[in-house]
Formats: sequence, C-alpha cells, structure tokens
Amino acid sequence: MESTFLHPERIVARFDLKPGEKAADFGAGGGFFTIPMARCVGPEGGVYAIDIQKHNLDVIKAKARLEHLLNIEYVWGNLEILGGSKIKNESVDFVIISNILFQAEKRQEVLREALRVLKKGGRCALLEWDESKFSFGPPMESRVPKRTAQGSAQSVGFELEKEFEAGSHHYGLMLRKPA
Repeated sequence: MESTFLHPERIVARFDLKPGEKAADFGAGGGFFTIPMARCVGPEGGVYAIDIQKHNLDVIKAKARLEHLLNIEYVWGNLEILGGSKIKNESVDFVIISNILFQAEKRQEVLREALRVLKKGGRCALLEWDESKFSFGPPMESRVPKRTAQGSAQSVGFELEKEFEAGSHHYGLMLRKPA
C-alpha cells in the first residue's frame, strides 16, 4: 500500500540497488523500505532489518512471509551505540536511515554506525522530515534541518553525493563512504 507522502517503491528505485547486494534498513519500523529493498537485491542479496522495537521486526517478518521473501535478516539492535546494528564492519553496500534522526538522542552515533557497516564506496540514503513544510508529522522543533543532517554526516566521514526527491514531506540526501 502506497502512502500519500512517501512512495517506497519509487524511492527505492532511485537507490539503484543491484541483485546480490547487501543492504541495511536502520530503524526499519514496519518494513516500509525493507520489503522493496529485499525485492531489488533478490534472493542472492540480503537486507538487514534493524529496529529497537521487537514488535516491528515481527511485523516485517509477517509481511515478508506473505511475499515469500527469505533474504531478510531481522536484528534487534540499538543504532545509537557503535556496533549496535550487530553487522560486521564494511559488509554492506547500502544503508537507509529514514525518519529516525529526529527521534535519536545520539544522531552522530547513528551516522557513525552506518559508516562503520558500509563497504568503501558504499552509499547511504538519509530521509528525514522536511523542516519547512507542513504541520503534519513530528513537531517542528524535533525535525532535523537538511543542512544540520548534511553537516553531521560529513563530520563523521560521509561525502554528499546528491540530494534526491523523497516525497512531499521529506528531504533525501544520498551519502557515500569514501573509497
């Protein structure tokens, strides 16, 4: 089911994921991006669905079963601590961090964890609530401005590759781990 403000299939198509790649969904929630990414990387690839709430992982498992997706690994983890994703260093090609920085107390740590698990040259899509649009969503004071998110990402070692369209209520930054 597509949302009116985020279209996961369209957004994931912009990531140019290839069959056989490994991806991680940081703060996977109900699998909004996990499921379409699992389809893209195919049975030879894999997706780590990481969330701090076990219930969310159960929801994703149920959705994956309905689609016979066997390439998802479910990880109960805390992304605000280094190593909290339980993924090996430099072992994934792609990470998505969607709508979690505004909730995180340790935003830099979430970004450091993404950088740690990415292979050299790996990419990270960062999606957050736009700070200048709409009262829908989290309180304005909780939102992370695009410049702040970009600065935080660059301060931990990411390079900005490009900005991308992420729906009417969000901004998207494509980051890259230097090769």
